[in-house]
Amino acid sequence: MTGPDQTPGWDVHALVGAYAVDALDPDERAAFEAHLAQCAECRDEVDGLREAAAVLGSAEPVEPPAAVRDRVLAEITQIRPLPPQSTPAPGGAPVELAAARRRLRPLRPGRTGHLLLVAAVLVLVAAAGGLLLRPWADDNPREPALTAAERVLAATDATSVDKRFPDGSTATIVISRSEGRAVIRTKDMAPAPDGKVYELWLQTPAGEMERAGLMPDLRDATVLLDGDASRATGVGITVEPDGGSDQPTSQPIAFFTLDS
Repeated sequence: MTGPDQTPGWDVHALVGAYAVDALDPDERAAFEAHLAQCAECRDEVDGLREAAAVLGSAEPVEPPAAVRDRVLAEITQIRPLPPQSTPAPGGAPVELAAARRRLRPLRPGRTGHLLLVAAVLVLVAAAGGLLLRPWADDNPREPALTAAERVLAATDATSVDKRFPDGSTATIVISRSEGRAVIRTKDMAPAPDGKVYELWLQTPAGEMERAGLMPDLRDATVLLDGDASRATGVGITVEPDGGSDQPTSQPIAFFTLDS
């Protein structure tokens, strides 16, 4: 078997990143693991890269700043993952691999910079919806956090009120007093007239109607109402001018009376 340490033109140190994310073929992996037993620097880099990947894997996804992407792309152009093939030295003798490594080493960033660069690349991959294979990760990852709408629907005190429209479409209000929020779920809901939108309202104990958001232009939708529903006595749907209104301008096409 020929591996990174034995093949002219290979820099075994350049395989640290690929090894850390399990991207080497079986022969390369075996050869690199043999090298790891003798190289403390590579062991440290592998441990650091895996720690960084584990932290990123458990973090909430965020949109990376544009400057991060620009920096990553710029620095990638400065890093040569493999040295050029060795060329004959004067007199026909091949250049020693050790000498080639010495020429390459100045191009390799320091361990801290290397870890930051790889971490930035992983952030960009995650933001783009890429899949990072982490064979060392926990076999039982944490369940994703529920959204506010999901918490309302799953609440032990959740209650619902249904309405059926003449065209057969339905709407259901689900409210959780403990969560203080309400959700509307529609099925086969006809679109609002041209230039109009469906607007949602929460009725207060004083009988006032407070804006609770606009319905999306979808036949089937699940929408979390804006505002505090912990003391609401009802939910209304009105047809309003495009963009919505501060107060209802028409009678509700549906009104849901909520239990106190």
